[in-house]
Amino acid sequence: MSKLSVIISTYNAEAWLEKVLWGYSCQTFKDFEIVIADDGSGPKTKTLIDAFRSEYKLDINHVWQEDDGFQKSRILNKAVVACKSEYIVMSDGDCIPRADFMEIHATQKEAGYFLSGGYFMLPMDISVKIDENDVLSGNCFDVKWLKANGLKSSFKNNKLNARGFKSTLLNTITPTKPSWNGHNASGWKKDIVAINGFDERMQYGGQDRELGERLVNYGIKPKQIRYSAVCVHLDHKRGYKTPESINKNLAIRATTKQNKLKRTAFGIEKDIK
Repeated sequence: MSKLSVIISTYNAEAWLEKVLWGYSCQTFKDFEIVIADDGSGPKTKTLIDAFRSEYKLDINHVWQEDDGFQKSRILNKAVVACKSEYIVMSDGDCIPRADFMEIHATQKEAGYFLSGGYFMLPMDISVKIDENDVLSGNCFDVKWLKANGLKSSFKNNKLNARGFKSTLLNTITPTKPSWNGHNASGWKKDIVAINGFDERMQYGGQDRELGERLVNYGIKPKQIRYSAVCVHLDHKRGYKTPESINKNLAIRATTKQNKLKRTAFGIEKDIK
């Protein structure tokens, strides 16, 4: 059994998923399985996954459900159940992991905690330009290469080149509070199952944060690794983001916070009668 499981969510985005899987093919830490949480993609996604299994010898479990609109919470719960490892890393099919991504999650994991990572957002022109060599060589994490391709200077660029003491220092002094981030977070499967996974009533906007808020209510502490576990976020449109979905999710999160809820009745197990 693999030491870690990594869940990668996707929906009809083969060009981005291919870049992401290149990233997982060259990890320094090898003892992990990949669980693809597929919210109803067409056959092209399966073809891509089959090719990676064959060519890169990646251990991939493709968990798929019928397309029923944006149902990410539902497919993530199915993926959690499918994970064979005791410890789960979660990320997205538009986030390329740096070569030490899984190693950081493996070495930083700790009983009673979940890990809160961040991401570095790339503009669309650079997202499109990245090819297999840029991922395998690490170019897409290299500030000089990114600047040569149009990236502007920013303090956020420290996310890409901080290692060792510098990353530890920045993790400590960052004003950003650690939370469960769907693009880069990890925790123990038993803890995620204990709070009944994701609330499946939630659409786009904060369903990952709400899971983290219930983990905290359950007694699990967040640990900041946003400058240690690095992934670059490829740009894309967000047609499924609506004011209605945001407001609905904010209301659910408000109830979770107000009532200090540890478990959702609308998760892995359905408590509705």
